[in-house]
Amino acid sequence: MMDLKNFLWGSATASYQCEGAWDLDERVESMWDHYLHEEGLENGDIASDHYHHFEEDIRMMKEGGQRAYRFSLSWPRIIKNKQGEINEKGLAFYHKILDCCHENGIEPFVTIYHWDLPQYWEETGGWLNEEVCTAFAQYAKVCFQNFHTKIRKWVTFNEPKWFVCSGYLIGNYPPCIQDVSKTIKAAYHVMYASALGIKEFREGGYEGEIGIVHSFTPVNGVDDRIETKIAMRYADNYCNNWILDTAAKGEIPIDLLSELSKQYDISYMKPEQLKIIKENTVDFLGLNYYSRTLVKPYTSGETTFVVNNSGKAGKGSSKVIVKHWFEQVMHDPNSTYTEWDTEIYPKGLKDGLLEVHQKYGLPIYITENGIGMYEDVTVPQVDDEYRISFMRDHIKAMFEAMEQGANIKGYFAWSSFDLYSWKNGCEKRYGLVAVDFDHDRIRKPKKSYTWYRDMINSNAENLK
Repeated sequence: MMDLKNFLWGSATASYQCEGAWDLDERVESMWDHYLHEEGLENGDIASDHYHHFEEDIRMMKEGGQRAYRFSLSWPRIIKNKQGEINEKGLAFYHKILDCCHENGIEPFVTIYHWDLPQYWEETGGWLNEEVCTAFAQYAKVCFQNFHTKIRKWVTFNEPKWFVCSGYLIGNYPPCIQDVSKTIKAAYHVMYASALGIKEFREGGYEGEIGIVHSFTPVNGVDDRIETKIAMRYADNYCNNWILDTAAKGEIPIDLLSELSKQYDISYMKPEQLKIIKENTVDFLGLNYYSRTLVKPYTSGETTFVVNNSGKAGKGSSKVIVKHWFEQVMHDPNSTYTEWDTEIYPKGLKDGLLEVHQKYGLPIYITENGIGMYEDVTVPQVDDEYRISFMRDHIKAMFEAMEQGANIKGYFAWSSFDLYSWKNGCEKRYGLVAVDFDHDRIRKPKKSYTWYRDMINSNAENLK
């Protein structure tokens, strides 16, 4: 087995999904707070209560052999209003987390934005408002100025494709819009904001590296026909290229822009902004991998997005059609799927890593990889052999890509502990550590936690 001495083995969370304390210490309302409260849906008001358990959680990471912790900062906890007033209590909280990481020998791997836009900006139009791009850059600058001595690995955005398309195209996430033109504008503004954040990082002369994290789904076709290859290119532009090409090369795919400009006004993409995007590319790419995208050529029907957030009666209900572009095959009879219609396909990780390595030549981190399941956490220890099998197969696929030259620097299991999973609520459990949400948020390591610890400590010898 290869030498993994400097490899970052870790796990990951996100601020809204784990912190709780949604209105403590002068934190202001996020768009998710507002939406979930207004709709009366299960929310992250308390979540895993990481706000009060972070010392225990980070200690468990250390005891679990982990060397890095990927987490996100909360914009509503740091900046109080549109005028940019700083919440010193919010800064103090993250200083405590960072100090705790360093005391336990854990490398912080920090995301600046993981979906929790302050509601005061959402009320102005959110990512449809160009002013929010500048506000993000100022927020990022506050983070750099205050935490630069304690953070060496920065991420501007987590999964632009997922939150933009869910919020503005599919409409199952706030702001719950279904409008292609608004999706394009929001997507552009997010990538422009990312470049502005990188610009602040470069101009500040801060040590370390800065990247972006993408919800990566490598694209496969059902056959080798030319029609299928065309559908695959459309799907790759939709799923991957507008984030990865833009972040790594500073260039939005020209065929995508050409196609969109036939039907939509994209004149708001200004030359001076495109120049900033071109000049401020990332140092590394973070890839969140759960599954691939299998497509066939478009046959008929209107654009349709059905997402299974239930994990129950909705199993097998997911459906994706992009009119004149592609149809996603959601139910391959040769594959295994979770209750949430996620295909389990480790080979996609290997193939995708090699593709990204060959295309961009940048260091890669697998910033999320895991499986969500229903679990009874009242037992002494959750016997999650399915998670161990999932992780083993995907880590093996990662190693195979590394042996073929992919420059992979780290692997982060999703998630460090059970947390709130957006519209899936708390029943969909990803954690290496169980959290009993009904009994004081008690933490109990699962079998996978021990397996991951032993795998790390043995230099992956137990994968043979």
